[in-house]
Amino acid sequence: MIEFTVADWAAWAPGLQQREDWQAWALQPTLPRGDDTPALSEVPAMQRRRIERLGRMAVQVACWCAPASQSGEVPLVFASRHGDVQRSFELLDNLTRGEPMSPTHFGLSVHNAIAALYTIIRGERGNYTALAAGRSTAEAAMVEAAGLLADGAPEVLVVVYDAQPPEVYANFLDEPDPFYAWSWRVRAAGHGDGARISLASAPADGDREATVLPHGLDVMRFLLSGDAELQHCADGVGWTWRRHA
Repeated sequence: MIEFTVADWAAWAPGLQQREDWQAWALQPTLPRGDDTPALSEVPAMQRRRIERLGRMAVQVACWCAPASQSGEVPLVFASRHGDVQRSFELLDNLTRGEPMSPTHFGLSVHNAIAALYTIIRGERGNYTALAAGRSTAEAAMVEAAGLLADGAPEVLVVVYDAQPPEVYANFLDEPDPFYAWSWRVRAAGHGDGARISLASAPADGDREATVLPHGLDVMRFLLSGDAELQHCADGVGWTWRRHA
């Protein structure tokens, strides 16, 4: 079991930009839908043009949630189940047509590209990790953050984000797939104000049935709703999130 304190949070999804919007949504959650994109005014226009919609969402919430000081001292964990799969699909489609791939698009399609863009934009020179772990990607992100805290990091900035894959993948999806991104600034349990959360795992039979939300977004709902517990099962592992006073 690991424990940590969520010192601050930020989130963005179509139709949900303000903290008040998210707090109301957590009590009556629905699947975010829409075509809007974050303004990302923190990023110069020249750099902003290189970032696709999913990247803008992830960078936006990271900017909102990042500490005002201690740049470079706070490790980063970027976690996405699918990553920028739309860009990857377009590259593969070019190959099937016998067309050359864009080196720039290829460089921005890899799983750590969004995290790398964020560090460049913010001038961060510290540790960052980009990971994916299927339906338990949010859990993997928190396990990674707990390890960094145990190694002495004062805080860790966790960013979880995902997007709707191209239509060609529709038959392979096992949960809803909206655009969303959220970020938590986490500290060791009991350090400072914030929600104190524990996360435990154990072997489990079967998988959790998909709800109206993808699991990564359901974790954000759990934080904001005030629920005491959230259960998740995937790939033979049962996860339990608990809130502590």
